[in-house]
Amino acid sequence: MADAPGHEQYTRNMATAASTCDLAVLLVDARLGVSTQTRRHAFIATLLGIRHLVVAVNKMDLVGWDRAVFEAIRGEFSGFAARLEAPDVTFLPLSALTGENVVRKGASAPWYQGPPLLEHLETVHVASDRNLVDLRLPVQCTLRGPEGLRAFAGTVASGVVRRGDEVAVLPAGTRSRVARLLGPGGELPEAFAPMAVAVALEDEVDVGRGDVLSHPGNLPSLSRDVEAMLVWMDDRPLEAGRPYQLRIGTSVSSAVVSDLRYAVDVTTLHRVEATTLGPNDVGRVSLSLTRAVPHDPYARNRATGALVLEDPADHRTLAAGMVLAARPSGRVARPAGPARASLVTPAERERLLGQRPVTVWLTGLAASGKSSVAFGLERRLVTAGHAASVLDGTALRQGLSRELGFGADDRREAVLRAAAVARILNDAGLVAIVALVSPLADDRRLARDVVGAERFVEVHCAATLAACEARDADGVYARARSGEFGPFPGVTSPYEPPESPDLRLPTGEIGVEEAVDRVVRLLEVRGDLASGR
Repeated sequence: MADAPGHEQYTRNMATAASTCDLAVLLVDARLGVSTQTRRHAFIATLLGIRHLVVAVNKMDLVGWDRAVFEAIRGEFSGFAARLEAPDVTFLPLSALTGENVVRKGASAPWYQGPPLLEHLETVHVASDRNLVDLRLPVQCTLRGPEGLRAFAGTVASGVVRRGDEVAVLPAGTRSRVARLLGPGGELPEAFAPMAVAVALEDEVDVGRGDVLSHPGNLPSLSRDVEAMLVWMDDRPLEAGRPYQLRIGTSVSSAVVSDLRYAVDVTTLHRVEATTLGPNDVGRVSLSLTRAVPHDPYARNRATGALVLEDPADHRTLAAGMVLAARPSGRVARPAGPARASLVTPAERERLLGQRPVTVWLTGLAASGKSSVAFGLERRLVTAGHAASVLDGTALRQGLSRELGFGADDRREAVLRAAAVARILNDAGLVAIVALVSPLADDRRLARDVVGAERFVEVHCAATLAACEARDADGVYARARSGEFGPFPGVTSPYEPPESPDLRLPTGEIGVEEAVDRVVRLLEVRGDLASGR
C-alpha cells in the first residue's frame, strides 16, 4: 500500500508508488468535486497499468449525504474516465470522520447499496490481471550447485514455465529445453508469475544477466527503436540526443531520445507540442537503443514494458517510462526482404484506369456511418467508370483479422493489416476505401506511413457518441457497456478524433448521399479522378 500526495509537484512520487499497485483509490472531497489532482492521478494510474479505480467521495457528511452531489461527481468523472484505459471504476460515498462506508455500512446513505470501502478492497479480484500467457523470465544471475548444476535465477514476470518446455534465450535466440525448475522449497513441476525460480537447461547455452527466457512461439520484441511514454522525474530537463542509460527488467542499454513526439496535459489529456520535458511532465518519445533489449508493450506486460532512464554518470533516476510499441509496429510492417518491382508502371495504370490510386480512410466511432459512406462511395465511383474497392472493418474482422481482439495492440495490428492491403490495391491502380474505427491518432499515422502520405486521404465521420448510440441497430454499445468487448472506443477506451483530417463529415446531421458528394468533390479537387474509362 502506498499513500501518494495529490499536488502536481509530487507527480513523480505518485508514479513511483503506482508502478507496483493493482488498484488505486482516488479521494474526492464531496464539497469540491473532481479536481485537477483527481484527473492527474487517474491518468497516471491508468497509464501505469492500474485497471481498478475506486473513486471514494469523502466528506459526504458535510453535504448532508446528498445523493445528487454524489451522482454529479460520478457523472463528471465517468466522462473523463471514458477517455482512459480504465475497465473497472467503482464509486463509493463515505465519511472518514464518522467512519460510515469506510469499515462499516452507514445508515446516512440508504440509497447506496454497495459495500463499504475496506470490504470492496478485500474482494476486488486482481489475480486475473496477471499475464499467464506470455512467458517472460528475466535472468538475474547464474547459480552453480553440486554435481555440476548450472541454473539461471530470476522472477517469472509473466506466463508459465514447465519442465520439458522449449525456451528461447533472448536476445541471442538460442534454444534449449527446461531440465529442472528449482524454487525455495526444492524441485517444481511448473512456475508462474510472480514466483522466484532457477531454471536449469538441457544444453550448455550462453545465458547471463539481462537475458530473457521465453517460449519460441511467443517472443517479445527486439527492436532497437522503441516508442514510450515518459514521466520525467529529474529537475534537469530532458535533452533529445543526449545518451542515457535505459533499464528494462534486468537488461541495460545506452539510449537516446531521438524524438519528443508530444507532451500530455494530464488534466485535459490534450497533446501539447514540446521541445523538452521538465519535472513531473509526461510525454511520448521515440528511443533509439545501442543494442536490442527484449521488451513488450506495457499494456500487455508491465514487467517487460516498464523502463527507467538513468544518468550514465551517477546512475540517478531521471524518468520512468512505459513501452508503447517497437517501431515499426505491427507484424505486417516487417518485410522479409526488398519487394520485387512490378513490370507495370504507375503511369500505365493511371492511363488504363483513368484515375490516380488513393486510399480514402474513413474513421469514426462505431455506428457513425463509415460503412454506409464507404459502400455509397464505391457505388458512385464504379458507376462513373472508376475502379474502387471497400475494406470494411466488419469484413476484415471476419477474415484477415479474425484472430485479433479489441485491445490497443490488436486494434493497431488490424489498422496496419488494413493499410497494407490498401497499399496493395493502390499499387494495382485502384481506389481503396477503408472503413475502420481506428481510434488512435498514432495508429492512423502508422497507416498513413504504410500507404504513403500522398495517397492517404483521412475522412472523419464525426457523429457524436449519443447519435451513434441512438442509431446502433446491432446493439454493440449495450454489449460494450456490459463488458463483452473489453476496451471499446468512446465507452471504455479513448477515441481520438483527427485534429486536421482532409475532410470532416457531420454524419449525424447529413445523409449518405451528401456525405458521398463531399468525398467525391474532394477527390476531384485533388485530381485523383481525372476521367472515367
